[in-house]
Amino acid sequence: GTSVRIKQLTAPPEITNRLRELGFCEEQKIRLLAQQANVICQVCNARLGLSSQLADLIWVEKIKPQRLAA
Repeated sequence: GTSVRIKQLTAPPEITNRLRELGFCEEQKIRLLAQQANVICQVCNARLGLSSQLADLIWVEKIKPQRLAA
C-alpha cells in the first residue's frame, strides 16, 4: 500500500518506451500493492504485475503522507 513517485527509468530504451506506454513515466505516482516474486502496482487506475528484475530498473521515491489542515 505504499505510494511512490517514479524518478527514473534505467531500463534499455525499448523497455523504457514500453513502460511509458503502460503509464510508468517519470513523476507518475504509483501505489505498490504486493512485492513477492513479482511486484504488483496500481498505475493509472490499473493493476499491473512486473517481474522483480524489471521493477529494479524503476527508481522511485516515497511520497510523504499529506496532513489534513485543521
